Amino acid sequence: MKPLVAGVAVPQEDIGAVVTLVAQVEHAQQNGLPDAFTDLFCQEAVWTVPHGDPLTGLEEINAFARRSLPGTVHRPLTVTCEAESIVFIRADLAAVTIRQRPITRDGRRLDEVLRGHDGPSRRSRPCDRPSAAQRLWASVVAAHPDVAPGTPVYVLTKHDGRWRIALAQGTTPIDHEALEVNRALSAGAHP
Repeated sequence: MKPLVAGVAVPQEDIGAVVTLVAQVEHAQQNGLPDAFTDLFCQEAVWTVPHGDPLTGLEEINAFARRSLPGTVHRPLTVTCEAESIVFIRADLAAVTIRQRPITRDGRRLDEVLRGHDGPSRRSRPCDRPSAAQRLWASVVAAHPDVAPGTPVYVLTKHDGRWRIALAQGTTPIDHEALEVNRALSAGAHP
């Protein structure tokens, strides 16, 4: 995916460097590399993890990454990270919206695997009986919120020619379809 780029004009190499930084985040997360992950942040960075408190500074970020990243390597699921949009606020300051998608370790998108189709998803209505694929998707999202689709936002700064993360907000959006399936299951709907 090629990101939407807006804001002040910057050289193409800065756009490429930001896209590369996001790819490095993905690589570090998928491979459980806390030091490589932490190296992408500024010294004074703030990172708010999904459903968590803000982590301030490299020491806290690294401690969290050391506790959480290595344990994810053996899980069957991980996430992709792609720069969806980049707004260059100044030549040395950018806001980046990331698209995170859960995938299997062999690279298949989880929603396609579980929902079993390539077309647009069938939206559940409260009176519908959830399909087996919908129930499975809902249970996976509930059991593994760390691999739910996400839309983190990063604020990057460029210092000494290198882009780094100054602020990161890890956002996990609500999967309305999974919520409706869970509601239907709770109300007693069965296939």
